[in-house]
Amino acid sequence: MTENNQRNNQSFETFSFAGMALDPIHVGTGGARLGRVDNTIVRDPVTRIPKIPGSSLAGVMRAYTAMSKGKYPNCAGLGQPGRDGAGGHCGGANCPVCTVFGFAKGISSSGGFAGLAAFSDMQVLLFPVASQLGPQWITCPMALRQTNLDGLSNLGDLPDQQVVYRKNDGTAAQPSSLNLGWLFLPVKTDWEQLTNIVSSLQSVEKLKIPDYIISRLGVVSDKLFTHIVNSNLEVRTSVAINPATGAAEEGALFTYEALPRGTVLFWEVTCRNPKHFKINQNNVQAVKSLAEVKDVVAKAYSYLEHLGIGGMGSRGMGRLRVFNTMGWPHRLKTDKPADSNQSGKEGS
Repeated sequence: MTENNQRNNQSFETFSFAGMALDPIHVGTGGARLGRVDNTIVRDPVTRIPKIPGSSLAGVMRAYTAMSKGKYPNCAGLGQPGRDGAGGHCGGANCPVCTVFGFAKGISSSGGFAGLAAFSDMQVLLFPVASQLGPQWITCPMALRQTNLDGLSNLGDLPDQQVVYRKNDGTAAQPSSLNLGWLFLPVKTDWEQLTNIVSSLQSVEKLKIPDYIISRLGVVSDKLFTHIVNSNLEVRTSVAINPATGAAEEGALFTYEALPRGTVLFWEVTCRNPKHFKINQNNVQAVKSLAEVKDVVAKAYSYLEHLGIGGMGSRGMGRLRVFNTMGWPHRLKTDKPADSNQSGKEGS
């Protein structure tokens, strides 16, 4: 079987993406951190590193795809029809929004469709920190392993846990120490994995991280990375204005945190083969292959650069630029591809 035929019969394929925050990004939890800020952002419960949930990404990408396909607003959002029965998801097998992102029927109707694209959480890959050398983008072995890039999926811990490793490119002498926010760490360049990390991150076939970020790359331990990120988040203060006086409203001061501008995020989109599914007993017509499912999502990424993701969008927050808009595919290695003649879950 040829590679193309095997890929066409593949059950799913995962595509990796990377992007950079053009503005601070706030995806809130609705809670507060005692003694810190009033409105906190979502964090991983284990590492305590901020992230953007896959549900947030899927929601805005559905809306932006609906805009790009002329299906807005009916096929965006929850998709429940109004009391008069108007509106709601069309649920058509030829709708690129409803097939790729799924659709729900009303409360009185059964069925629906889960959708062909699944979104992972957006994880912090490279975090910008101020230093005496200007902005530095910091990462750690744990963040690099999640990319599944060649040679990085099994990356070990750092030889020295209390230093920052930087690649010596030979153009300038490395400082003996470097401040990362309030932390002052010794600098080392003798970790043999640095060359592989740099080449993997800036590969034009994969994540396409720009050179100006790679040239300022630093690697610290997983433990230090958590502290560096949480100590250097952007915190803003807002206050309500009394329209009668034009002055600040008493007791209306609040603070909120955000991932700072320049944060590089990594996420994955897993696409399921449309040949294996039916909608209302009909074959999926809007997309015919795994690549077409991915393309429907990827073509809406340009909207993130203007309309953004998360809250406070009217206050200078949320915009994101995707580096590799076509994605980097993870090929599933199987000896026996799935039979495309057997359909999977159906929508009714």
